Amino acid sequence: MEHRPNAIGSERKLHPDDPALHLIGDSAAIEEVRCLIRYAAATTIPVMITGPSGCGKEVVAKALHRCSARSDEKFVGVNCGAIPRDLLESELFGHEKGSFTGAIAQRKGQFEDASNGTLFLDEIGDMPFDMQVKLLRVLEEKQIERIGGSESIAIDTRIISATHQNLDQAIAEKRFREDLFYRLSVFPIDIPALKDRREDIAPLIRHFIAQIGGEEIYFSPEAMDALENYGWPGNARELRNIVERAVVLFPGVMISDRQLASLFRRRASNAPTHHRQGLPSSYAGQAEEQPFGATTDNGAFDRRPLGDGFDLKKHLMQEERKYLLSALRMAEGVVAEAAHLVSLRRTTFVEKMRRHKIVRKMAMTDHRSDLVRRE
Repeated sequence: MEHRPNAIGSERKLHPDDPALHLIGDSAAIEEVRCLIRYAAATTIPVMITGPSGCGKEVVAKALHRCSARSDEKFVGVNCGAIPRDLLESELFGHEKGSFTGAIAQRKGQFEDASNGTLFLDEIGDMPFDMQVKLLRVLEEKQIERIGGSESIAIDTRIISATHQNLDQAIAEKRFREDLFYRLSVFPIDIPALKDRREDIAPLIRHFIAQIGGEEIYFSPEAMDALENYGWPGNARELRNIVERAVVLFPGVMISDRQLASLFRRRASNAPTHHRQGLPSSYAGQAEEQPFGATTDNGAFDRRPLGDGFDLKKHLMQEERKYLLSALRMAEGVVAEAAHLVSLRRTTFVEKMRRHKIVRKMAMTDHRSDLVRRE
């Protein structure tokens, strides 16, 4: 019997210096990233992190900083694509009082602020071309000049950069300097898309639930199959959004594949949206067409208004009892095994059994009856 967690927070304990504390996942790709972090952390060479948007590049950068000898110093992040060109130079290098309109006081830049620590240049591929020239000079000379200043200021800053862009293409199109690329990409780390490391989805779900807090949530095996087969164009960031919605909409509930459809709805209206990558068309359509409410025993959507005699608490208790019995049947009455199937501690599972007046014999009797009926 294959056992895999459905959700719920992880109880794994890690050493505070272990990069695995910040990188959640069991895939070979994530383990390789952990190894690369350990190698890079022992040096001060520039690191370039690549990967699609939402895959966790900043998480990797922070893990690298915390594993390095500079962990007690500052980690400073700058999004090169989010700051206007006229402000980016001042943001990075600082300025002197009166150097331009609005410069009413002297200001240190992020290079100075991160001196002896780490400067994370996110979305480096979006940096204006003329700013790339100035950045290259700073990297070569290891000193800066504030705007409007004449004094050279020595800096000792570890540079980690990141981008979702194809910099080889950007270089060919003369949008990114090749010499700057080689300066920044001394030690490259690539993070694969979430769709290419599906074994990380369940650990990430448990991690996000633990971060978000609130009541426990569960995903049925069918819902987990749907999550693992989805294309995740938004990567781990999109997965976290789905978990946050689930915690709000289905606290303490085993989420079915039909209920999962409502979590992928991107708009509050019932208007149709574009087809979701990896979701069956009939499944994706339910997210837009069906209002949020209860499901019947056979999984069909119950369109009754929630105020029409619908008891949500009673419904949730009935659903929880069904899944507890189902887990016990699958585990052939072994409580510890049943608890593992729904990612609960054994003591929590036993307490829920008491609450629902469930005994192991009841589950096994129902299981044998099912076998007789199938025969």
